[in-house]
Amino acid sequence: MEQVMCEEIISLKNLILAWKKARKGKTKKDYVKRFGENLAYNLKILHEELKKQIYLPKPLREFVIRDPKTRRISKAQFRDRIVHHALCNIIEPIFDKSFIYENCANRKGKGSLFALNRFDFFKRKVTDNLSKEAYCFKADIRHYFKEIDREILLDIIKRKISCGKTIWLIRSLVENGGGAKKF
Repeated sequence: MEQVMCEEIISLKNLILAWKKARKGKTKKDYVKRFGENLAYNLKILHEELKKQIYLPKPLREFVIRDPKTRRISKAQFRDRIVHHALCNIIEPIFDKSFIYENCANRKGKGSLFALNRFDFFKRKVTDNLSKEAYCFKADIRHYFKEIDREILLDIIKRKISCGKTIWLIRSLVENGGGAKKF
């Protein structure tokens, strides 16, 4: 069973689904067009690299956006984003059920409208009984992914995932976050 998870992640069926997700909203981008021109070949190469555990993600590229505050963004190459989606397609259901229900960060069906509705729900609970104190916590942890202890993160992941090849893939993606190149 340990190998089954990795086989699901790197299956051509899952890689095709991941490609569709990665290109969503970006079909006019040159890098998406280039990858798609030779799609079967590119996905087969990616599949073989993952299968043989010789896949190496390219260094992240870093750029600055101002909307409205200035933020540094790290961006993975398109083929690496396909791998991200392939991985998430399989492991997301494992982790999602253990998250706090109200956590809305990058979760399916938990966008801004969900967050506003939950806030409104709790606000009404508090105002119905004015003797209670209420607090609302919103957080954006600065440089979280650059500062997090990757070994602790991987230890937490290993509590839910025992497939060694899947852990290898997660490690290669997580450790790639430290070397962003500016462009």
